[in-house]
Amino acid sequence: MAARRRRRLKKQTRRQLQGWGAVAAVAAAVWVARHWSVVWPVLVTVLAAAVVGGAGWALLRSHRLAVSQDRAWRAREEARARELSMAEVDALSWQEFEAYIADLCRRDGCRDVVVSGKSGDLGADVVGYLADGRKLVVQCKKYAPHRSVSSQDMQKFVGTARLEHGADVALFVTTCRTFTKAALGLALRQDIVALHRDLLGSWAKGAHLETLIPLNGSGGGIKRRPFA
Repeated sequence: MAARRRRRLKKQTRRQLQGWGAVAAVAAAVWVARHWSVVWPVLVTVLAAAVVGGAGWALLRSHRLAVSQDRAWRAREEARARELSMAEVDALSWQEFEAYIADLCRRDGCRDVVVSGKSGDLGADVVGYLADGRKLVVQCKKYAPHRSVSSQDMQKFVGTARLEHGADVALFVTTCRTFTKAALGLALRQDIVALHRDLLGSWAKGAHLETLIPLNGSGGGIKRRPFA
């Protein structure tokens, strides 16, 4: 009985609300009809603002989508260009790779660039001087793209780059995609510039060495006066 009574009350309440809603709608319609000369300019203004706002939102959304798609396309094209240039690098022998790195250094203004070209060079595959006089020592590792530079590789270079060769800027450049976490951590702690495949691809496509030096490890070295 109590449940039926509650259902009847709910139905009555809904009917009352519907009735009051209908009365309010009729009253609003009558008021609008009586004051139409005042209401219609407001309605037109609101409608125009809604149309303009909707169009502006649609244009903004389309612009953001176009910008996002353009950025994604550019990133894909840059990656593709790097890989195209790296395909040529992959075809080089390790001796030719060292000579290629030396040519990139010369292209970017390095002076007195020398290629070791032999085993037992204690990590100094390429040696030269940046335009501001800092000594550059480069370790070149021509590895398959899927490999990683190990901590052992990095330790050997850390132990010789400055103590044996007096490097101001120590650059470890490789054709593989990654350095292991331990190797990269060591490079960061010991101020070694770690240049993996993607950065090498950017260098090969025209990025200047000076812009690449800060990217993996600070590697800035000691400032010196430019050569006379």
